[in-house]
Amino acid sequence: MKENFINEIKINGKIYKFYDLKKVKNIETLPFSIRILLENVIRNYDGFLVNEEHLNTILNYNAKVLPDKEIPYMPVRILMQDFTGVPAIVDLASMRDACKKFNKNPEIINPAIPIDLVIDHSVTVEVFGTIYAFEKNVELEYKQNEERYKFLKWAQKAFKNFRVVPPGLGICHQVNLEYLSKVIWEKDKFLFPDTLLGTDSHTPMVNGLGVVGWGVGGIEAEAVMLGQPLYMRIPEVIGLKLIGELKEGSTATDLVLTIAEILRKYGVVDKFVEVFGPGLNNLTVPDRATISNMSPEFGCTITYFPIDEQTINYLKATGRDEELIKIVEKYSKENLLWRENEEKIIYTDIIELDLSKVEPSIAGPKRPHDRIPLKSIKEFFKFDESDNFSNEGGNVSIITKRKSSKIKYGSIEFELKDGYVVIAAITSCTNTSNPSVMIGAGLLAKKAVEYGLNRKPWVKTSLAPGSRVVTKYLEKSGLLPYLEALGFHVVGYGCTTCIGNSGSLPSAIANAIIENNLNVAAVLSGNRNFEARIHPLVKMNFLMSPILVVVYSIIGRIDIDILNEPIEYDNLGNPIYLKDIWPSQKEIAKKINEVLDPKDFIENYKNIFEGDERWKK
Repeated sequence: MKENFINEIKINGKIYKFYDLKKVKNIETLPFSIRILLENVIRNYDGFLVNEEHLNTILNYNAKVLPDKEIPYMPVRILMQDFTGVPAIVDLASMRDACKKFNKNPEIINPAIPIDLVIDHSVTVEVFGTIYAFEKNVELEYKQNEERYKFLKWAQKAFKNFRVVPPGLGICHQVNLEYLSKVIWEKDKFLFPDTLLGTDSHTPMVNGLGVVGWGVGGIEAEAVMLGQPLYMRIPEVIGLKLIGELKEGSTATDLVLTIAEILRKYGVVDKFVEVFGPGLNNLTVPDRATISNMSPEFGCTITYFPIDEQTINYLKATGRDEELIKIVEKYSKENLLWRENEEKIIYTDIIELDLSKVEPSIAGPKRPHDRIPLKSIKEFFKFDESDNFSNEGGNVSIITKRKSSKIKYGSIEFELKDGYVVIAAITSCTNTSNPSVMIGAGLLAKKAVEYGLNRKPWVKTSLAPGSRVVTKYLEKSGLLPYLEALGFHVVGYGCTTCIGNSGSLPSAIANAIIENNLNVAAVLSGNRNFEARIHPLVKMNFLMSPILVVVYSIIGRIDIDILNEPIEYDNLGNPIYLKDIWPSQKEIAKKINEVLDPKDFIENYKNIFEGDERWKK
């Protein structure tokens, strides 16, 4: 049956085969994400695991009337991180032991499809505020995880179809975006879309590159790893129509927090969200990936951005092979996976968002979709602390009279109060994958330092990029020294504070919080802020752009009218406002054009699976 769909295409002088979606009736009305699922079912049809009923179910897709039937999804590959991935690989090793016990060759046990495991979940921010922070934290990481890492290194050599990205090299989703994802795969002269499952909930980040993929549990991943499909009901697809353009001062982070608020109110659990509309032309792949990354926080399975010119631009910018880039473009156009912005797609429902209405925001103190516009922060603390927090299952105390504690920290004495920021972390692939907000943070730091500003002594600062390319372009831009001057030294290349690996607070600060029951805050450029997730002593956690993380490290407290009040005073006592140090979009774009180089991506990833000397030993 599937032979009826086979066609040929010539690219770069080579003839490839592919399963032609143009042969499907009414294909132009199907969402792009459903087209990819359809191709997946056609290509993997075998009459057994993928049978005729499955094929007919998806061939008859109707966005308005979905069948109560399952279809099989057989991804091209699996992405793992070390926390959830290790148990799966242990099970493979156990199967080899069983083979040996029954006098069978243990080497017949291998993953049926390619697996990439990126070690990113184990590094903790114990050392910070020094150029030695990265080295010390990695050293501690190896010491605490020696047995796990020895096992993974053995597995890297023992199993076929299994690769490991060693510690200290990046976050799995950013490495996936910048290097691992091909968008279109080739095998046995057949071309087909890149698809995946991940053992981490933020796997949908790669949807921003035009790749369908999402996170699953370990058991589902193991079944797929051994060649079984993931059976799933055909999802509703909600169209998110974007119009307009982000205004000056608004970032991709502000946009994703706005979308989180909108989609949570709408209700998209177990649904696909597919983004379309003219506003897409104004969003780069890093902007899109920032949005897709937070699909779990939206509640949806994926937030899919179709392949288009921005996809090609990103593949070029990250140093992907020229032949691959031509394949991606020509195949996608030929097989109706390329966004033309003139589609006739029928969605289950449509939500519209005008990008020009997005305003600078943060989210918190304990849910990613609780967005607070910057202009309302002071009012929020004045009223909502008592009205909302205590009624939503949280343990944040009602602040009536502000509690405080006098602290001596080294040679410095200061007062720590309710609402003060004790952690400021530029962390997580959500934002560190996006040069616009990372360069923006560096430019703001430069202006702040030039005004003589510094972080408050009670703030634990850290910078944990999702890949080493980020550090490279921050160095080339000359902005890294300014971030370091404010305490944002590189502490590691892993998830760190975003997953709660924020490390210990200085004992003087920790003791003051405990003894006085202080309600202190953390600010981070991550994707989750559930109460006590970031640190057990920190009840209020706010998500924001890396630029704002730097700002709040300077202010040192959360309850300020950041748009109208001075954020600090210079050495002469003159007030300094946010607008004085905030970088313009033009400044950011100019700096990005100066420092981003595909050669840096190629250089960074050429030996990505080899690791440092510790790993090699």
